[in-house]
Amino acid sequence: MNRCNAIFSRTTTRRLALTVALLGLSAGASAQMGVRPFPPDAQRGAMVVVAPPIIQLGGKPDRLSPGARIRGVNNMLLMSGALIGQTLVVNYVRNPTGEVHEVWVLSQAEAALKLPTQQ
Repeated sequence: MNRCNAIFSRTTTRRLALTVALLGLSAGASAQMGVRPFPPDAQRGAMVVVAPPIIQLGGKPDRLSPGARIRGVNNMLLMSGALIGQTLVVNYVRNPTGEVHEVWVLSQAEAALKLPTQQ
């Protein structure tokens, strides 16, 4: 009889732990649906990946830096090769040598807001 209670107890504990974990994940996902904070020196433009690391920003040729990071609307990293030919509204930051180093693909809500430097 004690054995049955122990099994029931462990199963209940596992289910409870799984439920709490899933609730935590869904809360984290909903928290990311807001507007992300961008660095104060971020600029905005329309980016097209031509052939990595060659891109176009605002219709002018440009270049991604070695180790450049492109983040999607869900803040996950995107590979530049998967974005070839797509026109994306982005915020970006250049490195000291002038190459584009950090890129954030904007959601519609983020694109509608002005950057603090543009106000």
